[in-house]
Amino acid sequence: MKLDFTDKVILVTGASRGIGKQIADDFTSLGGDVIKVSSKECNLLNYKEIPSYIDTIIKNTNIDICINNAGINRINYLGDIDIQDYDEIMKVNLYAPLLISQAVSKVMKKNKYGRIVNISSIWGTKTKEQRTSYTTSKAGLIGMTKAMSVELAKYNILVNSVSPGFTLTEMTKSILSDDDIKELSEQVPVGRFASVGEISKVVLFLSSDLNTYISGQDIKVDGGFTNV
Repeated sequence: MKLDFTDKVILVTGASRGIGKQIADDFTSLGGDVIKVSSKECNLLNYKEIPSYIDTIIKNTNIDICINNAGINRINYLGDIDIQDYDEIMKVNLYAPLLISQAVSKVMKKNKYGRIVNISSIWGTKTKEQRTSYTTSKAGLIGMTKAMSVELAKYNILVNSVSPGFTLTEMTKSILSDDDIKELSEQVPVGRFASVGEISKVVLFLSSDLNTYISGQDIKVDGGFTNV
């Protein structure tokens, strides 16, 4: 068995860096026709822009697979949360996946085929101080995934979420020192951070024709961290 995305069109949001870039590159290397969406192509803070952007795409091509990866995070204590920051986190992390999924699922329904994978986070089920806004958005995304999976299953559209744990992205390396990474790694049963490739592999499987029966699930790729 091998993964093959020849003749499949894949839309990936947040594809300019980190996990999203790795996912897009991996789909491409396996024969997929990837539509990469970054902030340059579509402003995910704009409710009106998202549907029109997707509609322009689906006028010219099918979308077989949709990866809602784009996300933002702003850390603050509960009493200091700025409502505008909260609103923007919800727009990108929660509302954009809804609007994009609404649009692409129209085509998927007609084709009786589709795979949607929402990239959530371990902070959607586990949390800590200063994560109120982010945890709320990612927990909501997991809930949305479950509800969408039930509604779309009869059209052969499988919907799942993937929740990465600590992952070595460019942003992680820019924010955390080597000592920080070492300290956090010691909290992970596997003893290290994930690579972006390890997250991507799970997304690829869930998106592939090898997956014919997994839907409505949140797959945690965290080296066992949420079990500690």
